[in-house]
Amino acid sequence: MNIARDPVVYRQCLDGDFDSVYFIINEAANAHRGLIPREHLTEPYMSRQEFRSEIVAGVEFWGYEVHGALRGVMGIQRSQDVVLIRHAYTRSEFQGLGIGSGLLNYLLAKTQRPVLVGTWAALTRSISFYERHGFSLVDESLIKPLLQKYWQVPDSQMDSSVVLANVPVEKLGL
Repeated sequence: MNIARDPVVYRQCLDGDFDSVYFIINEAANAHRGLIPREHLTEPYMSRQEFRSEIVAGVEFWGYEVHGALRGVMGIQRSQDVVLIRHAYTRSEFQGLGIGSGLLNYLLAKTQRPVLVGTWAALTRSISFYERHGFSLVDESLIKPLLQKYWQVPDSQMDSSVVLANVPVEKLGL
C-alpha cells in the first residue's frame, strides 16, 4: 500500500455508509480501553441507537475513502456559533498514515466558524494530534461551561474531558 499514490476521496457519508462508519468508530475505539473511565467504555463503544441519535442530532460524518472503501471518518456538528469535531476515527490498520490530518484539514477548510473538539483527558495521543493542527487546550475553568453550552454530556464525562479550540476561547463569548 502506498498511501501517497492511492486515489483519495473526501466525501460526506450517506445512509448507505451507516454500517461502515459504525464499524470504524467501534473498531478504532478499542484503543481507548484502559484509558477512559470504565463506566463510559461500553461494548460496543457506540451502540447503533447512539450512532443514529448522533446523526439525528445533526452530526454529519465525512469519510476518507480509497478504492471505494472508507478508512477513516470524522463528524462535524454545527452548534450555535461554532463547529464541533465529533467522533474522529481511523481504522486501526491505517492509523499514522495522515488520514485524520487529511480529514481535519478538509473539514476545517469548509468553515469560517470557530472549531471545538471535546475529548477524554486521558487520550494524550488525540490531544497531541489536535495541538499539531493548531488547536489549543482551553483553560480548565472553561471546560465545563463549554461542554454545557455546546455538547450534551453527563457530568461524569465532563469531569474526565478536555476541550480544544482553534481560536482564542475569549472569542466564544462565555
